[in-house]
Amino acid sequence: MKLWNKNICLTSPTTIMIIIALLLSTLVLANVWTKEEIILEKEPPINTEEEIEMWIPTKEDIAYQDSMFTIIQNTQNDVTDIKKDIVHILERLDYEDGTYDSIRYVKGGPIDKKRN
Repeated sequence: MKLWNKNICLTSPTTIMIIIALLLSTLVLANVWTKEEIILEKEPPINTEEEIEMWIPTKEDIAYQDSMFTIIQNTQNDVTDIKKDIVHILERLDYEDGTYDSIRYVKGGPIDKKRN
């Protein structure tokens, strides 16, 4: 009895069907085995008689949220100021004596179109 047949053709229809069947069965088994069961610590009440405990913010929670809002607002203001400064710099590339920097800003020109 031979253990290895040297005349196996990988392009024959039977071999291709076996390979496809193995791949599909592997995919199906992989999808079934990876499912994990999620266990809730406390299931929500089915009856409306039981109340769900609502989160009530403490003074510290409110202070933290206010400080986060202030930080976000300051950051947005800083970004707006930086954008205004960049536009101001781009508009001042032309000097009074008629010289200009290596990039000449022209309203409606290619630089203006790229930044807008």
